[in-house]
Amino acid sequence: MFPVFISIVILISVALLRERSRTLAAVLVTLPINIPLAMWIIAHGNGSSPKLVYDFARSTAVGLLITLVWVLIVFFALRAGWTLPAALGAAYGAWVVLIAGLFALRVLSL
Repeated sequence: MFPVFISIVILISVALLRERSRTLAAVLVTLPINIPLAMWIIAHGNGSSPKLVYDFARSTAVGLLITLVWVLIVFFALRAGWTLPAALGAAYGAWVVLIAGLFALRVLSL
């Protein structure tokens, strides 16, 4: 329940900050909250091991790189004058292709 509360606080803070400092609002959005929580859950689950947590951290790092590509696609599409829905659609399309490609190349696995 606590992570949900923190997420709500962050979203409200972003809404309040957007007029004062868009930069601070953007930084607030990128706070690593879910990653440490997920690592904690993985580390304290049944049958957990340091190797399992390492594998999770590795997959998270790969996912973050793909998310960076997603953000860059949105950024450049908006800069080129695209609408937000079009920019988001292109970014999500690229994200799906990249994730599928990494699974096909066995960089990521189930």
